[in-house]
Amino acid sequence: MHQVPVSRRVMNLAYWATRNARRLPQRPALVWRGQSWNWRQFNDRVSALAAALSERGVCPGTAVLVHSKNSNEMLESMLAVFRLGAVWVPTNFRIMPDELVYMADVARPRVFLCQVDFPEHAQALRAAHPDTEVIWLTGDAPRPRDGAHAGELIAGHLGRHFPDAEVMADSACWLFFTSGTTGRPKAAVLTHGQMAFVVNNHLCDLMPGATEHDGSLVVAPLSHGAGVHQLNMIARGGQTVLLPNEKFDVDLAFSLIETHRLTNLFTVPTILKLMVEHPAVDRYDHSSLRHVIYAGAPMYAEDQKRALGKLGKVLVQYYGLGEVTGNITVLPPAEHGDEARAGTCGYERTGMQVSIQDDQGNELPDGETGEICVIGPAVFAGYYNNPEANAKAFRNGWFRTGDLGRRDEGGYIYITGRASDMYISGGSNIYPREIEEKILTHGAITEVAVVGVPDPKWGEVGIAVCVPFDGADIDEAGLLAWMAERIARYKLPKRVFFWDALPKSAYGKVPKMLVRQELERRGLLEGWEQKK
Repeated sequence: MHQVPVSRRVMNLAYWATRNARRLPQRPALVWRGQSWNWRQFNDRVSALAAALSERGVCPGTAVLVHSKNSNEMLESMLAVFRLGAVWVPTNFRIMPDELVYMADVARPRVFLCQVDFPEHAQALRAAHPDTEVIWLTGDAPRPRDGAHAGELIAGHLGRHFPDAEVMADSACWLFFTSGTTGRPKAAVLTHGQMAFVVNNHLCDLMPGATEHDGSLVVAPLSHGAGVHQLNMIARGGQTVLLPNEKFDVDLAFSLIETHRLTNLFTVPTILKLMVEHPAVDRYDHSSLRHVIYAGAPMYAEDQKRALGKLGKVLVQYYGLGEVTGNITVLPPAEHGDEARAGTCGYERTGMQVSIQDDQGNELPDGETGEICVIGPAVFAGYYNNPEANAKAFRNGWFRTGDLGRRDEGGYIYITGRASDMYISGGSNIYPREIEEKILTHGAITEVAVVGVPDPKWGEVGIAVCVPFDGADIDEAGLLAWMAERIARYKLPKRVFFWDALPKSAYGKVPKMLVRQELERRGLLEGWEQKK
């Protein structure tokens, strides 16, 4: 018997702040740069910003683009936009102005919240989208004379209750920009109903038992996975502590953990490795930590052992993509260090199902390698305004991750490779074609291939192999300096080599496998750690 649902209305995610203000008004909500806000103050500021944005035409379904390093106003903007039923569109603050303009081309924001540190991004946005109003967020640079300032808008609307907009399960709340194999950013649509499941799933599988007495140190940008993670603390009424600056300071991180008795953090293996190898790990009391969650890249077994030795049985690994909001597998603390399952990324998350499939969509037996596909309530609603990408991403209802892996007889998943040429450096996905296209705009380069190679510090780093035009006057230092002005720092290749030609297949293509093989044949990957 099939029954039509009476209603698909769901809780607005911003209601968590309202609930905490009622139940836990004096409990700490947020700490940044020596300032702290309790839940009543935080919720009041969220309402005030929502009221100010509403006066500027932000309403249900409207996009609000946000470009900022971590700050109290960055986190407040998330909840304010949710409260309005609008769509939060945060950027990676490291992107270049032209990349931000592309995101605006897709999202068509009514308002652009821009930290004062990035006037060139605001200038580019205004030139491309003159109807988008710029509102400045607090940062380290002097305040520009033009445009409103979020801090003043919030102060002018404090005391005004602003109700949560009515939302449905499929109402968009977040455009999460990710990339495909071409490197062209795509906007994954996250919804109120999906994100409510994601947070419940995270609390169930990653941080069981979390309460208002828990607290989290934020060491990654709120624009991506860390923002999702902080929703867990908001849902439980716990405390969020932001590092005062974007530069990661291990000593300060452990100091904040000790001072605030923080219980969890979300990070990537490279940052976790820095933390446990730093002398500060032995100088501060970090016994309050119960869940140190890492994702974004595999963690070497030796690094796991060192972290377990320093922090104890607190490591939690998960595997996921932005399109599934991190909800594919989990490896809990008790199962770290199990050599019988070395290399696993864990088992399926609660409410999620994984299928290892061949190219035709048939499920493969245990032990065989195929594409990792997933279904469940954490899967996103699709790419915004991109039917071609959606057609490629889904097959028979399954979301295709593009990652290759296998399952063992106990249900544990192992990632064995990537279907694309993407590599992960310092927890960030790097897409070679995007970098290659930029390099090819240099007048001296006719061909280029960028490949990721293993690196003990960053997980992987990029190497660019370039073919210059005949007679071109170009060297490695010159090209790296040129790229540094046009490519975000975290995407920059670490080395550049110049060859007379790139290796090609019988079809005239340049497979990355052949490039790697040629790098090895020439001995250019030997002693890589010493050559950096």
